[in-house]
Amino acid sequence: MREIIITESEAGGRLDKMLSKYLNEAPKSFLYKMMRKKNITLNRKKCDGSEKLKAQDTIQIFFAEETIEKFSSVKVQAVSKKKLDILYEDADVLFINKPAGMLSQKAKDTDESLVEYLIDYLLSEGKITKEQLKLCRPSVCNRLDRNTSGLIAAGKTLPGLQILSEILKDRSMHKYYQCIVLGEIREKQSICGYLYKDEKTNKVTIYQEPGEGRLLIQTEYEPLQISGGYTLLKVTLLTGRTHQIRAHLASIGHPILGDTKYGNPAANKTAKETFGVSCQLLHSWKMVLPPALPQPLTHLSGKEITAPIPERFKLVMAGTAEKAKNDTYNKKPYTC
Repeated sequence: MREIIITESEAGGRLDKMLSKYLNEAPKSFLYKMMRKKNITLNRKKCDGSEKLKAQDTIQIFFAEETIEKFSSVKVQAVSKKKLDILYEDADVLFINKPAGMLSQKAKDTDESLVEYLIDYLLSEGKITKEQLKLCRPSVCNRLDRNTSGLIAAGKTLPGLQILSEILKDRSMHKYYQCIVLGEIREKQSICGYLYKDEKTNKVTIYQEPGEGRLLIQTEYEPLQISGGYTLLKVTLLTGRTHQIRAHLASIGHPILGDTKYGNPAANKTAKETFGVSCQLLHSWKMVLPPALPQPLTHLSGKEITAPIPERFKLVMAGTAEKAKNDTYNKKPYTC
């Protein structure tokens, strides 16, 4: 028999979901059967899996130890060591400045992504154990395209993951971006459109009229600097759709510099030859958390977290071509 005592970091989830993580090789039907037969109990009482776990709850698993080991495995992918640019960290959450070129989450089993680097960091620093990974697996709560840099919110504990995911979903966490676009924009604007995504090509098209499969989008932008035929924009997403910023700005004739999917090939070629630009100059710049957060994140209420603008942006807007092509920044991995 094995007893699991729920800690603050695992509280808040359903019992059946926790069991599916802890006994991850066992069929769900088997777990429900074991609960019905009282071979799995919660606080020594019969349970059905729908119970919401609280700190200090005790789960009893009346299996032989070899059976538990058979159904329980912790898979930790071996990855190359990456020094993460952690902008904020506490017991429950982290905010990380993701470099361009790094996946937020893996697309296939062999990929290495920020999630794997995060788990490797937490294990190597002794901040979590492999045993704890059976109950709660840290992960990112928002995603950026591989070649977009900037802020990623991540949860270390179940409450951290749940709260961050909820405020991202209900948009009470405000997100701001910066990007460099082709052409001169001199006025602040809020633009609307309708976005259609082609799932086969993973490419979106922006329309001015509604239609089947088209989703309403709204993007707000404000010019911060104009230089050499380029504009540095602050962008606010009022809706959040796949490739929204990239496609929406391209649809009004101001594609993001370096964007190979929606951008201007001639402008991209010039930017690469002149400034060494090798990916879209789009950066997740700032997150502002809502004014009232629940425990255990009350101390983050109203907090602003900012990811410094990549040096490449500054070099392009300053027009320092030779430095942009030859500086040491250009030789670092996962940068554009």
